[in-house]
Amino acid sequence: MSFRDRLAPTGQKKLLALDGGGIRGMIALEFLAEVEGLLRRRLGRGPDFVLADYFDYIAGTSTGAIIAACLALGMSVDTIQRFYETNGPAMFDKASLLKRFRYKYEDDRLAARLRETLRSVAAEDGNADPTLGSGQLKTLLMLVLRNASTDSPWPVSNNPAARYNQRDRADCNLQLPLWQLVRASTAAPVYFPPEVVTVGAHEFVFVDGGVTMYNNPAFILFLMATLEPYCLQWKAGENDMLLVSVGTGSSPRANENLEPGEMNLVFHAGSVPSALMFAALNEQDMLCRVFGRSRAGDVLDREISDLAHTAGPVEPRLFTYMRYNCELSRESLDRMGLRHLDPKNVQQMDSVQFIPQLREVGRTAAGMVVKPEHFDGFV
Repeated sequence: MSFRDRLAPTGQKKLLALDGGGIRGMIALEFLAEVEGLLRRRLGRGPDFVLADYFDYIAGTSTGAIIAACLALGMSVDTIQRFYETNGPAMFDKASLLKRFRYKYEDDRLAARLRETLRSVAAEDGNADPTLGSGQLKTLLMLVLRNASTDSPWPVSNNPAARYNQRDRADCNLQLPLWQLVRASTAAPVYFPPEVVTVGAHEFVFVDGGVTMYNNPAFILFLMATLEPYCLQWKAGENDMLLVSVGTGSSPRANENLEPGEMNLVFHAGSVPSALMFAALNEQDMLCRVFGRSRAGDVLDREISDLAHTAGPVEPRLFTYMRYNCELSRESLDRMGLRHLDPKNVQQMDSVQFIPQLREVGRTAAGMVVKPEHFDGFV
């Protein structure tokens, strides 16, 4: 099956959105492994069944963009896990001392491994790089980038009907190399150098899509699937559309003993970006729970709880929704029975030396929250 077979607005549609989070993508992969195994059992399918056989539209930001592209090409979760374990050190290859004034890690090894992997999976035209419009993509795919040149988020998709995907345009997005778009989406400021992409007659500087409102791309994915200007206009409805959103673990930086005098320039430079990203991530999740019928998701806050059984402004809801994620605080790890793990080891996006611990957290959380009944009506 090609993504072109999924374009028609008829039938149920299943959407998958994947957060950013660096090497903590290993946590998201454990959730996805649980979902993949559950669907194989419920559908009576063997190990050849992959998530691209189930989902129609997959979106990702940053590390989620890597996973989304691999899934859309038909890779199994197990294969992507092996890619992360093998290439984790390459993802965070320390830059030279001089370059560290601009960024912490080199990107050459990661870009090369990413390009090689996507090329080998697509196997489209010999050694040719697959493009965003590659027919080897089995699902619709959306990647979130931030165009630093225009100061705007760029959610790009392979929907051939979209305005900037017309083949007669000199700046047609479908002609862009898939590996380069994924690399651009992962170019986290301070961590990695930006990616320069030639689009038509222009060269744009791109950085990580996680520094937009769409580090959690779930709600923008729903909008791109349904709004008329995006040219899909899939039918919305609780029984017509399923949206699964998968996080990489959250680590809010609470500081009960914070003193006003400590909030200097250095404090704000280090804390404000992460605070804004965390707030944006949660807002996207909350919007999905307001407009969709939530079947799974942690408590958002003490006032509104998890919004699972509350009335909202839209009834009936526009889609069925699940949010799979876990908090990486000391208290949360203890509740999961992971008292032997140090939270600091699993909270950082570059903790490649703690991949086994990240997998343990994800596997434990997934076993606790992913339930067969979540997919009732969509299998």
